[in-house]
Amino acid sequence: MIIGFLTLAAVAVGPIGTPATASDALKKQSTWQTLSADQWATRLRSDLDSLGVSPDVIDQASDQFLHAVQTEDVDPLDAFVELAAGIDRSMADLVDLSRQDLTAAAGSIDPSGPNYAALNSLPESTRDAVRIWMGRELTQQRLYDEALPVIAEVDAISSVAPASLLFYRGVCYHALLMKTEALADLRRLMENPDDAPQRFVKTAQLMVADIRPMKPDSLDEISRMMTDVQRRLDLGRANEEVEQREQQIIDKLTKMIDKIEEQQQQQQQAASAGSSGSSGGKPGGGMADSMADGNPLGKGDVDRKDVDQGPAWGNLPPAERHEAIQQISRDLPTHYRDAIEAYFRKMATDQG
Repeated sequence: MIIGFLTLAAVAVGPIGTPATASDALKKQSTWQTLSADQWATRLRSDLDSLGVSPDVIDQASDQFLHAVQTEDVDPLDAFVELAAGIDRSMADLVDLSRQDLTAAAGSIDPSGPNYAALNSLPESTRDAVRIWMGRELTQQRLYDEALPVIAEVDAISSVAPASLLFYRGVCYHALLMKTEALADLRRLMENPDDAPQRFVKTAQLMVADIRPMKPDSLDEISRMMTDVQRRLDLGRANEEVEQREQQIIDKLTKMIDKIEEQQQQQQQAASAGSSGSSGGKPGGGMADSMADGNPLGKGDVDRKDVDQGPAWGNLPPAERHEAIQQISRDLPTHYRDAIEAYFRKMATDQG
């Protein structure tokens, strides 16, 4: 996989006429900035003051935060959420529920959930911090469907942890095949590479390079859909939604197979016309020529009249069905064949 690199069209010039580095130029273009430890502490103090916390408790919380981040190297997001939960009851309840059952906690802050109003009544920095914190935990457990609603509406510009927000939200979009949204968040993360953990930046580059070429109804998209279904099954979610996604995979394969059939019919017609129009030439010479020109279907993919008869797709004898699968999936990665086989099984069931 090729890692995409950010480039600048021209060298930026600093305010005193000296050439600026590429990193400086990117920072100027960035729409977000990482907070320093002191800025985090200021946000914490402001939010606790909004909650009516006494000045002594605010001072203590601020000192504890700075000690945790600067001396004990605790992640600022973890330290912020931990301290806020130690003071505000609604935060404490949500954090406790998250540690017991992440899925239930995510559902509880849905607009129809029991904790939604309490969370929304919190000051902005605290509210966004707990959303990003919970979104991170959900994403790390591959619970992308639950994570996305939690962090979808958080604003990267005003949030306390924009790099974490953009990265984990981008991961969710990428995993759920939301290409446009994934590229937007991941590219935005890379606007300011020096202010984001390098593991975020490098992974974001890989994800952008990975999803950018994906086309609708392509084998690439189908493969990703298969991976997503497998993830859901691994999580024990053999439910109606998974069945719908499996049906979408089969529908896309059906569309692909129909296209192959159409191409084969056109080639048969062209070969027949070429054979009847030639004098003294060898039968099938037109097909041989097309194969010599690099025809992607290759030898054996023209004379499949039995397969072109609609219902015969699902009712082919096992040996012939296996041969048909091999012909269709010959140039594909092995794991595509399972889905194609599922298509045949469904056809056989539907026609039985």
